[in-house]
Amino acid sequence: MKIVDVPQSGKLGLTVTYPGRTGLIRRTKVTPKNPNTLDQQLVRQRLRSTAQAYDALTEAQQDAWISAAAALKTKPRLGQSGALTGLQFYTKVNCALLAIGAPTVDVPPALTNIGILPIDALQITNANGQITLKLHTTGAPPDNTMLWGCAWANSGVRRAVSPRLLGKLDSPQNGYCDITPDYVQKFGVPPVGARVFVQVNGSAGGLQGQRLTFSALVPAGA
Repeated sequence: MKIVDVPQSGKLGLTVTYPGRTGLIRRTKVTPKNPNTLDQQLVRQRLRSTAQAYDALTEAQQDAWISAAAALKTKPRLGQSGALTGLQFYTKVNCALLAIGAPTVDVPPALTNIGILPIDALQITNANGQITLKLHTTGAPPDNTMLWGCAWANSGVRRAVSPRLLGKLDSPQNGYCDITPDYVQKFGVPPVGARVFVQVNGSAGGLQGQRLTFSALVPAGA
C-alpha cells in the first residue's frame, strides 16, 4: 500500500518499503522463489569464481583494483552512493568479460568513455508467419557490443523488465543486425500484437557503456 513517511528503501521487520511512481510503497515481505535455472546457476558460478580469483591476487594487485575503484560510484539509492570496493570492481569487470566469452583480467582496465552505438531502431517483420527481428544500424557497431532482451509483453507495456543477456551483436548486413535467433532461443517466437524490448550497449575491457533501449510491436502477417 502507499504510505506517507520519510524517504526509505529496504526491509523493515516483516515488511519491505520502496519508492514507487507516486510515492512510497510498503508491502509484506515475501521470500522470492528460487527456480535455480541454468542461467541463474551460471551467474552464481561466475560470481563465486571471480571472488575466489580476487582473493588469490597479490596484495599489490588488489591495491591497484582498490585504487581504480575509488573513482567509480555505486548506483545511487535514495540519493546516496559511494565508491566501489576493489572486489566489486574486479567482479563487475570480469563477470562482464565472462558473459561475452572473453578472458578475465588481473589488471584493472583504463577508464574510457564508451561512445553511443550506431543503432537507432528495432524492426519486426511478419512474412506469412515468419517473424524476424532486426536492429537498424547507421554504422558498424564495435566488437563486443552486448545484446539484451526481455520476454515479450502485452502491447500496453512501456518499460523493459528483467532484461537478459542474449549475446553479442553480429556484423550488420545491409544496415541491419538480425537478432531473431538470439531472441527466439531465449524467449521463443513473440506472437502478433506483442511488444518486444531489446537493449544494446558497448563494452571495452569489461567496462560497459550506456544501454540503448528499443521496442516494437509484432505486426500481423503481410
